[in-house]
Amino acid sequence: MTRIDLAGRTAALETAIREAAGRLDGTLVDDARRVVERARERGGLSAEHTVVALAGATGSGKSSVLNAVAGADVATPGVRRPTTSHALAAVWGPAADPLLDWLDVPTRHEMPAGPVPDDDEPPRPAPARVAGLFRRHRTPAGITSGLVLLDLPDHDSVVVEHRVRAERLVERADLIVWVVDPQKYADAALHERYLRPLAGRADVVVVVLNQIDRLRPADADAMRADLERLVTADGLGGARVLAVSARTGEGIDTLRGLLAEAAQRREATTTRLVLDERAVAERIVAVSGHPPTERAGEKAKAALVVALEDAAGVPTVTEAVRRSATQDARAATGWPLTRWLGRLRPDPLRRLGLRPDALRIPTDRPDLARTSLPSARPGVRAAAATAVRAYVDQMTVGAPDPWVLSARRRAHEGLDRLPDALDQAVAGTTLEAGRRPAWWRVVGVLQWLVLAAAAAGLLWLGAAFVLAYFQLPPLPTPVLTVGGAAWGAEGDGVDVPWGTALVVCGLVVGLVLAGVSRACASIGARRRAARARRRLRDAVARVADELVRVPVADEMVALARTRTAASIAAS
Repeated sequence: MTRIDLAGRTAALETAIREAAGRLDGTLVDDARRVVERARERGGLSAEHTVVALAGATGSGKSSVLNAVAGADVATPGVRRPTTSHALAAVWGPAADPLLDWLDVPTRHEMPAGPVPDDDEPPRPAPARVAGLFRRHRTPAGITSGLVLLDLPDHDSVVVEHRVRAERLVERADLIVWVVDPQKYADAALHERYLRPLAGRADVVVVVLNQIDRLRPADADAMRADLERLVTADGLGGARVLAVSARTGEGIDTLRGLLAEAAQRREATTTRLVLDERAVAERIVAVSGHPPTERAGEKAKAALVVALEDAAGVPTVTEAVRRSATQDARAATGWPLTRWLGRLRPDPLRRLGLRPDALRIPTDRPDLARTSLPSARPGVRAAAATAVRAYVDQMTVGAPDPWVLSARRRAHEGLDRLPDALDQAVAGTTLEAGRRPAWWRVVGVLQWLVLAAAAAGLLWLGAAFVLAYFQLPPLPTPVLTVGGAAWGAEGDGVDVPWGTALVVCGLVVGLVLAGVSRACASIGARRRAARARRRLRDAVARVADELVRVPVADEMVALARTRTAASIAAS
């Protein structure tokens, strides 16, 4: 691993943490934050030192093992328990004060470098099952430089403060050496609380079975094999399991060689941080589920918009647009003598507050627009709420429960704002109310012309009747010959006075024109209503996007980002 690899993992894990905050389990997010913080802090400290922690239970012989590895009485073993209250450090190489200050280790011992093996010295046989940091390398003869060996407080100490110190240093160490004794090597607390949480970190874990001088060789081998089985079951398959005796020195050279090699290679720091980040990232991936595809919610979105249309009163408004357009057309193109009757009927859009002259809303304050639509019936409101829940359920298929709950919470917040938002959307939609097509004006002029013709004919006939009644000289009566030679037919035809012709033609043409206009107006009204419905549907869809779809989509995008970033960190 390189520092670039570690930096990339850390950045990816930070992204996952940021996206998962408030959604995933708080304990998991806090664990991830601690790992990132530890990576940042450790990365800014000495890269020349490898921190090795000797951890173990009371009486396991950690201090004796440290003394045996160091070849000096650095730690003071004792019978009184707890023996170790504060961590102690043996340091080989240059001063590591900033690192030890970060570790909060007050007691420090500078150690002389061990002998460097002669190049002509034949290599020692490699120990069996060399793994992790120690594979493919010959064990050196002694510790030369760059090692910080810590003797930790007992992890099972009766003093809580001691246990907290030990656990904190186990988290911060680059390499962990667990020292166990024949009596407690299978202790459930050790395996469940300390070793299993380190699963997947076999490269930076060594388990040492101490005090084998108390056992017969065959028993020591059998116990070591059993310990190795337990360690593998803890998820640390491949970790080195050594059998040593701090009192007789058996196996200490092998342990010392492993530590010296780790210090020389200087990879334990990066390896431990990478493994920690990978482990917590894998936990995040495991609980991140699978984001749904974009097509998964298409049907749910369509159902949502339909339900919200009903809740917004779109069918009512659409019908009002049709009726209003029909009424306006009749008023503009109907027979002039009867069109005034249509004005006695209230305009459907004005009753709903949707006529332009009825709103009187400042152009710069569209948020003030409101309609007079009646409130949605309880059944319609329930259908809208059901559609919102169905949409959320469809869009969160495969998502983990925390994200589902978060999406539902945000959708519920939008549901409370839906009635007002839908009313504003309807009020702000252009419905073409008051729009007068050009043909209305043409027909209106024609209607007045034919009415004027009929009126002229009536006046002519009326004047003729009055003159005849008072036996005055009659008016000249021009006639219109219908049929005959003038029409290309045989016979003389029928002479119709022009006055009569004007009256009859004016009335008939006016009524026919009104009927045709009414049919055309009905078609135009339906088309206007269809256009209004499309605009209203678009307005409702925008509200659905703002209050339901976008918040839910944001949660799913955050889930996808979390999973992607965590997958990078776990790779």
